[in-house]
Amino acid sequence: MNRTRIILVGGFLGSGKTTLIWKVAGRLMASGKHVGLVTNDQAPELVDSELLRRQQLSVSEVAGSCFCCNFNGFTEVVKTVRDEAKADIVMAEPVGSCADLSATILQPLKKYWNTELEVSPLTVLADPSRLESILHSGKGGLHEDAAYIFRKQLEEADIIVITKTDTLTPEHLAQLKSDTKNAFPKSCVMSVCALSGEGIDEWLEEVTTKTEAGTRLLDIDYDRYANGEAVLGWLNGTISLSSPQPEEWDGFLNTLMLQLNGAFEREALPVGHVKVIAENGKQYSIGNITGADRKLTLREGAGKSTNLRLIINARVECSPEHLDHLVRDALIQSINGRYYEKVNAWRYLQPGRPNPTHRFDSVVK
Repeated sequence: MNRTRIILVGGFLGSGKTTLIWKVAGRLMASGKHVGLVTNDQAPELVDSELLRRQQLSVSEVAGSCFCCNFNGFTEVVKTVRDEAKADIVMAEPVGSCADLSATILQPLKKYWNTELEVSPLTVLADPSRLESILHSGKGGLHEDAAYIFRKQLEEADIIVITKTDTLTPEHLAQLKSDTKNAFPKSCVMSVCALSGEGIDEWLEEVTTKTEAGTRLLDIDYDRYANGEAVLGWLNGTISLSSPQPEEWDGFLNTLMLQLNGAFEREALPVGHVKVIAENGKQYSIGNITGADRKLTLREGAGKSTNLRLIINARVECSPEHLDHLVRDALIQSINGRYYEKVNAWRYLQPGRPNPTHRFDSVVK
């Protein structure tokens, strides 16, 4: 039986994991590979899953817990996706605030699933602005315990990939790669721009041919780890809107994202990420707020119609109740009485303490 290659793509919230996976999956399929994807979150209703399904990919979620705390559920989903897609490659995207993946995911995969899965080196993506701050003893605009998680993710990475290189000059990127290599000399340091495709082929070569995965284990303080997750409020919601007359929905999404961004700026709230997908049948647009500077981006186009479906995912450093209030208020201001709205799903929460199914104390060869 041929083993399916599994590629874990980790990295802190807003590092660009879904965008890279979207681009890479398309390249792999164009080359004749069958690809399956597994996404992960503390709650259902994921923008990432919806976006990836739009590329006609086989996508399944592990929702309600992280991969490490539900390892058996994770492997069942991997098996389902692999079988449904007849996948040569399964790409898995852990929760952005998760660390200790080598001990809790990669080692048990190597020990218990080695006849079915070929485990690739652990990739951790890093937003350049946050990375630079962390390398210079800063916090990347995060709570000190959330910044601790970011650094631990980098420490255990087999491959560190600096993303969003279109925001850097060549000289700045070269210096950042050098500084990263000096700080984490045991990791392979690479860079990619998902928008232009630069660096993707080089990274793909590493993760589709190399088999040294999870080469080291973290010394990690689970109290700090738990608090680093708990300082973030999490919100996932799905809403349907209807308008008496056909509406240009890109304008509405732009207004909503500006309302959200303004609310977080006024209170100086650090943002892990905020993602919104506005769906009008086959047409859609995506809004993102990411990074220490709360950068706002919009892409694609939802077109014009009388109906819209919104999925909202927000990870912001405040209480879940306050995040709920801010998001609801931004929606009310953006809707401004012009549309009928229906809440299909809505959940806000604070992540619980990580309690992994397995935690290996030695590297499986």
